[in-house]
Amino acid sequence: MKSTIKRRITAGVAVTVAGLLGLTACGGDAGANDEFRIVGFAVPEAANKNIEKEFVKTDAGDGFKVKGSYGASGDQSRAVEKGLKADYVHFSVVSDVTRLVDAGLVAEDWDQGDNKGVVSRSVVVLGVRDGNPKNIKTWDDLVKPGVEIVTPNPASSGAARWNALAAYGQAIKGGASEKEAGAYVDKFFKNVVALPGSGRDATQAFLGGTGDVLMAYENEAILAAQNGEGFEYIIPETTLLIENPGAILKDANPVAEDWLEFVLSDEGQKQFALTGFRPIRDDVDFGGTVEGAADPSNPFPVVPNLLTVADDFGDWDALSTTFFDPENGLVTKSIAKAGLGE
Repeated sequence: MKSTIKRRITAGVAVTVAGLLGLTACGGDAGANDEFRIVGFAVPEAANKNIEKEFVKTDAGDGFKVKGSYGASGDQSRAVEKGLKADYVHFSVVSDVTRLVDAGLVAEDWDQGDNKGVVSRSVVVLGVRDGNPKNIKTWDDLVKPGVEIVTPNPASSGAARWNALAAYGQAIKGGASEKEAGAYVDKFFKNVVALPGSGRDATQAFLGGTGDVLMAYENEAILAAQNGEGFEYIIPETTLLIENPGAILKDANPVAEDWLEFVLSDEGQKQFALTGFRPIRDDVDFGGTVEGAADPSNPFPVVPNLLTVADDFGDWDALSTTFFDPENGLVTKSIAKAGLGE
């Protein structure tokens, strides 16, 4: 039975599931009783915890004490907007940060650094059952009769938005017109049998036996294998680069600056890589091997046709309206046609 979208899709959605952390202290380095609150989307929780273990070994991290909560990116962003306290946010999509900029909670120049606000990266992959019984190899295979897809809910999940954009973008890259690409997205959602609230919830649904194909982050597939719940995954020849933003709140604990600097450092990016994320720089040394990857010795293979938001969609403000407007968005309409809407 097809899941029902529980929330309206809002136009300002951008990347990521999110963890929430509040602030109780002020002053320089975190003291023994200080709390540092991270609000993040669900998928990078393990990576952030590993980064924390390394950060506390530094002078800036001495006494560092994290209080975190992770969930669907859009839900987490809206919660912070409504008053949930956070020092640092790590979301799936940029629009979930810009919502907080518009609310006066994050500085307008949050994305002006060399990293353009991005703290973690991945790519959209296709998770399949052991042995790939449906012989899923390409995007065209996803829209064949009888193929059941699990993907998160775009109303709450940034991961869902990356997946939908990848589905549309690969069609355009393959020579389809905008009309034909829209028709592909219609077929895609007609094969969707579950729309869980977050990328992590989608993974759990798939691991529980729902569907033939899981639309997922590459790192989510790798982490599942590291946790003994691995599944095969395919990196399509054409897929989308996922870029997850991180930002500091205006009234954050001062240690937030040191935390973000560490997240972007070689050590921070190494911890992301070891949990399956692609480092944001090519020169990060993570040892060359990542357990749980399809090929641990070549965990992040080059994608022949790697789409990006900047090169293929413009920016999040524009694409949020085009694809996810609650009334006229292309994806919104596809979901409704498939009988997945309210």
